[in-house]
Order: sequence, then C-alpha cells, then structure tokens
Amino acid sequence: MTRRAAAIFLPVLLLPAMMAVAQDESAALERIFERGPVRATIRLSPEAPVIGDVLTLDLAVEAEPSVELLMPEFGEALGRFEIVDFAPSERVDDQGRTVARQTYRLQPARSGPQSIPPLRIEFVDRRPGRDPAPEGEDAYELLTERLRLEVAPILAADAPLELRPAHGDLGPRRGPLGPLWVWALASIVLAAVVAPFAWRAFAAARARQRQRSAYEIARQALDGLLAEGRPDASGMDAFYVSLSLIVRSYLEDRFGLRSPELTTPEFLAEMGRSPDLARSHQQLLRDFLTQADLVKFAGLRPDPGDVDESIAAAERFLEETRDQILGSRLGATARAGEGVA
Repeated sequence: MTRRAAAIFLPVLLLPAMMAVAQDESAALERIFERGPVRATIRLSPEAPVIGDVLTLDLAVEAEPSVELLMPEFGEALGRFEIVDFAPSERVDDQGRTVARQTYRLQPARSGPQSIPPLRIEFVDRRPGRDPAPEGEDAYELLTERLRLEVAPILAADAPLELRPAHGDLGPRRGPLGPLWVWALASIVLAAVVAPFAWRAFAAARARQRQRSAYEIARQALDGLLAEGRPDASGMDAFYVSLSLIVRSYLEDRFGLRSPELTTPEFLAEMGRSPDLARSHQQLLRDFLTQADLVKFAGLRPDPGDVDESIAAAERFLEETRDQILGSRLGATARAGEGVA
C-alpha cells in the first residue's frame, strides 16, 4: 500500500476504535463537588454494568496551596463491595496545588440497584487570614453525594425460561485422531503456555492463605499469653517482649512488613510508607510499640490499667485488620511468582 493510500484508509480503519473509546468515556458516571479551596471529582465506570463486571471508582481531589488534605481511609463506606485493587497517589502541581487521587476497582456482590455511599474528604485551611477549621472542630469536611447505579443480571429479564430435553447419543467418533506424537507435542506446548499462569494463581492463593492464617496464629498466641494471667513486676519485661513479638510477627505475615528484625524507629518509618495500613492503625501501632519499648528498654513499670490498654490495643489491631482486602499486596505476590517462573 502506498503512503497516499495509507493516509486515506488509516483514518477509516481507526474510526470504529475511536468511536468505541469515546463511547466508553461517555459511559462513565461523573460528579463534581466543591467547598472553598477544595474541588473533588468522583467518576464511576461503567455507568451501566453487568454482574461480573469490575467497577472503577476514581476520586480526584484538588486543593489550593497551603490547604492540607485528608483523604478517606482505605475502604471507608465501601464495605458492601469487594475491593479488587486500590491505588492511592498524591502530588503537587506546577501551581502549588495538592492533587490527590484514590482509584478503587470494585466487584459488586449481586445484581439490582446498587449505590456508592458518600465519601468524606477533610481539609485544614492554613492560608493566611483563614480559619484552619470550623469552630470546635479539627477540619472542614467535603462530602460527596451518593452515586446510584443498576447492576444488570447476565440473563435478560425477558429471556424465555424454557427447558429442553438432552441431546441423544452422538454415536461413535468418526475418523482417526492423528498420530500419537502430534498429541504429545500439543500437550507439551499447552503445558508450557499454561504453566506461568498456573504458577501465578498458585502464588496468589498461597499469599491469601498465609494472610488468613496470620490472624489465627496471632490470636492463638495472644490467648495463650493472656491465659498465664497478668504479669507481676518481675515478669513485666518478658510479658511485653512476648506481646510485641506477637504483633510484629502478625504484621510480617499479614502485610509483608519486615517487622521483627527492625528497630521500632526503622519499622515506624517503613510502616508510614505502606499503603495497606490506615492512618488510625498506624497511630495505634505507634502508641503500642512506644509503650512496649519504654517497658523493655527504659525500665518503665506500668500500672495494671496501662497493661490492660496495651492488651486492648493489640486485640483491637488484630480484629480490625483480620478481614482487610489487600489487592495490591496479592498482586505483588503474584508478580513475584511470575518472576520466579
């Protein structure tokens, strides 16, 4: 084909693909919300999904310079959907504005009317001459509206529900199946193609099983420690060593953080970079580990109330994170399995 013919026919050939892209873009549900110096855009696609489709929920927030953003915590208000993946990001543009984004991939559990509950964005206005927050509160709030959608079933509503008898016997096969070596070669090729995908699936399943069993191991160890009773002054150091080791081992098995071999400051720094732990859980762990270090290394002798608070903090962290879905961690494990294959 000459260059002139290509210039004529190429736009014609690309027209259906460009129309499909435009149609997908227009099929998204988008809303914009503003309050003062903060502007939030929430986008859901596809707008009319079918059961089995994965929904993409994108929350993009822009804040003027000197405005501190506090994005919604992981999975907040999205418990009715299975979270397949989560990707947060934050940057500062060339005008000094903060641009934060959270992208979720969600799996509806059923067909019929569904909704994305309102999402809450908090911000502190540190611009000169402005009140940082409403009187008596810590921050301003920007609340999005509820997004309603209809998840269609795979079977159409007007599809005929007609049962038909089974087909009769097809009879014996006709014709030879070909030489045996052809089938053997085809089996080897098929195995070579399928093996990497099977290994990735096995690695992801093994990671999920390890995360599920991490809670059971930690819970059993904590129950065994508590069954020995509250420690006296002579056994306080050993008690806190055991309690912090249970939490640190759970963090390594559940979230992949190299906790047991790190010092507390090193672990807190790594924890702050993890997208898997909510801010509330990070603060809970920071207070818990600081208290444990004071007992183990600074000779602090806590009273019974402080011991009960440390135990309650460990139990609370285990219970609140036992069912948390970590799609990014499972994806990383699957990619590691692919590299091994």
